[in-house]
Amino acid sequence: MIRAESKAQILSVLAQCFASVYGLDPGHVLDRILEREALGSTGFGRGVAIPHARIDGLTRPVAVFLRLEGPVEFAAADGMPVDCVFGLLSPDQAGVAHLQALAAISRLMRDDRMHSRLLAAPDADSLFALLVNVIDRDAA
Repeated sequence: MIRAESKAQILSVLAQCFASVYGLDPGHVLDRILEREALGSTGFGRGVAIPHARIDGLTRPVAVFLRLEGPVEFAAADGMPVDCVFGLLSPDQAGVAHLQALAAISRLMRDDRMHSRLLAAPDADSLFALLVNVIDRDAA
């Protein structure tokens, strides 16, 4: 779980995670996420945010999931604070692939049962197992 006090802190942590896992420049990632966020909040609703951006240097969409220790104001569409953040980065020219990935994340996070399971998962390994099972199921 991630401790964060603000939307800005969440986005910074997200950029750092993308940088460390996928070998990206954290400043560049944060800049691109903030550019997208300036167009309108990616607070999806129901306690979920889906910050996303297109970025050069990627060959496929990549994601990071953060579960927050407590809800944080994110200017979400429903006015509710968020406790789940699903970040997505896609290649700069990945038009359809980016939209398909966003749609898949949106469907996943609208599933009440999955949302509850993600919130109840006791540790990072359990979260990873839940998400991998969904990816494997959807690929079949």
